[in-house]
Amino acid sequence: MNLPKVYLASGSPRRRELLTQIGVEFDKLTLDVDESRLAGESPLDYVQRIATAKAQAGWQSLGQGERRPVIGADTSVVIGHDVLGKPKSAMDAKSMLQRISNSQHDVLTAVSVIYDKQVLTKVSCNKVTFAPISEAELDWYITTGEGEDKAGAYAVQGLAARFIEQIEGSYSGIMGLPLRETTALLIDIGTHLHEQ
Repeated sequence: MNLPKVYLASGSPRRRELLTQIGVEFDKLTLDVDESRLAGESPLDYVQRIATAKAQAGWQSLGQGERRPVIGADTSVVIGHDVLGKPKSAMDAKSMLQRISNSQHDVLTAVSVIYDKQVLTKVSCNKVTFAPISEAELDWYITTGEGEDKAGAYAVQGLAARFIEQIEGSYSGIMGLPLRETTALLIDIGTHLHEQ
């Protein structure tokens, strides 16, 4: 089944790789979106709002002749009611990894697709269990720099895989773009495009 050509409102190489994996043609849009969490906002509401904001910013940046569906996505690592975003420093990364060591946390990824007046959003909710991480392992991982631009300060598809005991849910969702949900949204949007 052919999925529509889209714009991806994300600078993430992982999201580009995942879209390519399912055969979606896309052009990249790099935009600045304020990712601050609102006071009292739940983690679920937060990821949905940011994914939609990214897609809307992408849509609004397009000229009239460039209009085609825009995908926005956001991933958060969640412990309790706390959202662990991208670390601001090595110390911040270490603190995050200490929190998720020897415990289970949630990874929420929202994906939004916008075309014309249609805004469709789905959320992938997943659980990741980490083994205990020693101080030496923590220090080593932080020096690799792998987690610098990742929610929760780690990459499931990278070196951090050595710390992961169990995953429940979507591997691609934990990476940053849940492929089943994304495909479903693009089929819905594609149907709308063919009806016009």
